[in-house]
Amino acid sequence: MKNTSQEFDAIITICRSLFINKMKDYGSAWRILRLPSLTDQIFIKAQRIRSLQENDVRKIDEDEKGEFIAIINYSVMALIQLELGVVEQPDLDVAKATELYDEKVRLTKELMLAKNHDYGEAWRDMRVSSLTDLILQKILRVKQIEDNKGKTLVSEGIDANYQDMLNYAVFALILNPITTK
Repeated sequence: MKNTSQEFDAIITICRSLFINKMKDYGSAWRILRLPSLTDQIFIKAQRIRSLQENDVRKIDEDEKGEFIAIINYSVMALIQLELGVVEQPDLDVAKATELYDEKVRLTKELMLAKNHDYGEAWRDMRVSSLTDLILQKILRVKQIEDNKGKTLVSEGIDANYQDMLNYAVFALILNPITTK
């Protein structure tokens, strides 16, 4: 069996580096985004991945890997926003944002490892297109919960859905590895 924990960490290292570099370029401008805006950003990325998977012709020379990375980072941002709330002005420096990023990833990885234990790493036999569909399904669930003002009767909350999207995107990148230049 492959070492999912190490593969997860390798993917997150790439995503975290991009997050930090964008923080250096833009600061924490993302802190003004309300959760529905982050959900919509993830939706746009997942929808583009699905289009790339279905269409034979690409007008932009980019593959789906960058979009999966974006889903991971937007999911982390959403988890941070759930904890801290939305602000009117950017309020996090790179160090604090990175600390929060690492904490959200650590908790999400713990969830992934627990589910992997129970499911026997069934995702390894899935297609990347199925993982994309699961991300889209989770997005639609989050949108419904947002429309319900965060209230659910029997379902897990928004945070668990963002964690699942993050983990599905990591799985997709493990199955379809990122090549570094």
